[in-house]
Amino acid sequence: MTTASPFIGFSPASHWVPAHLDASTWSVLEPYYKDLQERAIESASDLEQLIMDRSELDASVAEQVANLYIATTRDTTDAAREQAYLTFVREVSPHTKLAGATLDRRIAESPFSRELPSHFAVYLRGLKREVELFRAANIPLQVEGAEMEQKVSQVMGAWSVPFDGREQTLQQMARYQESLDRGLRERAWRAVSDRRLQDRDTLDHAYDGLIALRRQIATNAGFGNFRDYQHQAMQRFDYGVEDCMSFHDAVERHVVPLRRALDAQRTRLLKVETLRPWDLQVDVEGREPLVPFQDATDLVERSVRACQRMDSELGEILSSLTDGHCLDLDSRKGKAPGGYQYQRQRTRRPFIFMNAAQQQRDLVTMVHEAGHAFHSQLSRQEPLLAYRDSPTEFAEVASMSMELLVFPYLDEFYGPEEANRHRRGQLERIVDILPWVAAIDSFQHWIYTHDGHTAAARTRAWLDIDRRFGSAVDWQGVTAARETQWQRQGHLYGSPFYYIEYGIAQLGALQLWANARQDERAALEAYKSALSLGGSRPLPELFAAAGIDFSLSPETIGRLMAAVRDELASLPA
Repeated sequence: MTTASPFIGFSPASHWVPAHLDASTWSVLEPYYKDLQERAIESASDLEQLIMDRSELDASVAEQVANLYIATTRDTTDAAREQAYLTFVREVSPHTKLAGATLDRRIAESPFSRELPSHFAVYLRGLKREVELFRAANIPLQVEGAEMEQKVSQVMGAWSVPFDGREQTLQQMARYQESLDRGLRERAWRAVSDRRLQDRDTLDHAYDGLIALRRQIATNAGFGNFRDYQHQAMQRFDYGVEDCMSFHDAVERHVVPLRRALDAQRTRLLKVETLRPWDLQVDVEGREPLVPFQDATDLVERSVRACQRMDSELGEILSSLTDGHCLDLDSRKGKAPGGYQYQRQRTRRPFIFMNAAQQQRDLVTMVHEAGHAFHSQLSRQEPLLAYRDSPTEFAEVASMSMELLVFPYLDEFYGPEEANRHRRGQLERIVDILPWVAAIDSFQHWIYTHDGHTAAARTRAWLDIDRRFGSAVDWQGVTAARETQWQRQGHLYGSPFYYIEYGIAQLGALQLWANARQDERAALEAYKSALSLGGSRPLPELFAAAGIDFSLSPETIGRLMAAVRDELASLPA
């Protein structure tokens, strides 16, 4: 990596907004938004310039939000970081939302919008939806929701347990589930479960508050329930509620039986009477857990080499992130759980966050988030901010595909036998994740169409859903953990209805993997070409650009599961 890399930093073509604008205070931002609101629009050219200047200003605000959010997740115990984030949410965000809504309406209703180049079609479609749904009364509710979500993040960020002679985060505890000592696995699992259950009522109460707040947001916008409002707010132009239900049914029909067959095989190979929650990660042949790297530095170096061999351009992108400003990978107490890639839209530099603990799943997370970074960087030349993001259904194709496209290059991390174990484990995880996606999405449909439900009713609904989509696990004696499985899915608190996207994207990723097995170079070129489009095309066109179909149909899911079943049959257990 050298400072000459084209993937380091970015100088926007327009300098209407100063490069180092302090976007943390409304007093600084207000004159720019006022200029846009009052600027004369006498032609399509004037409107286009307003859109591009507005995009640049919004990018500065987006980067400020990104930096504040990143800081809070890197240390959830830092009161100053939390206060800075909440101050922005309370004192700046409401103003930018109102100003943005005014500009949305001004652009959408301008007679010159019909004369804009066709490149703006997807942008205008989304903008008109924003105008239709905007209600000023919802801004303080959204602020309140962000504050409530931050408190949930704090609760989860505090999760750690004393185990094996030291305090460990829940991410660090996950390694014990791969131990060959069943008693140790059970003790570790129970320690983590007990810690989560300490906050069961707190999380239930927080969720009740978020549900009520979201119901009011939907009511203000004229909807009978939050589900129907949110599907519109998430701009799901290419599929709807009925398609989600079809996905649920297809997963139940084609994926759940395969998952339960794999559970039965695991039970038999482990020679246990029943499969318990602490038996799901251990190697069935009694081999030690996979250790694909030694520390975060080693993980990055190996990942860069693998990506360079896969595709020189992708390798260069990942290498460009190793300058000390784009990665935070190690797990530590006080750090928020999970992983993400966040594009800082003004400088157009990605940030990858995760909690590495020397596990196989950490490698998966690394290449997954690298996929998001590839997407961010390949579309970074797009001047329109709205198009530098893409619909989540396709954004996750970028990341999930990398989990599979890395298969031929696993020798950077493992020997041949270990590489096959990784491949099998990853395919089995896909068979696990699709029912989980269906369960979480189905749960949300129930939640937001059953107003006034109690926590007890919610638990009963979850157990019904788990019986439909769950694994063949024996929960005897640990039913409280089964009842609260949903609480570990952070999206339910912070990103309502944002989860079926993972299922749709997984279907796309499996198709890309199948294409790469036939012609890797063609598949990778299609992958990069599609990623370079950002969000400038409707979902079906983005999928088509990658050489895959946008489909939630039983036929597609059945075909892909047959391919996974065949591949699993060819790999050693």
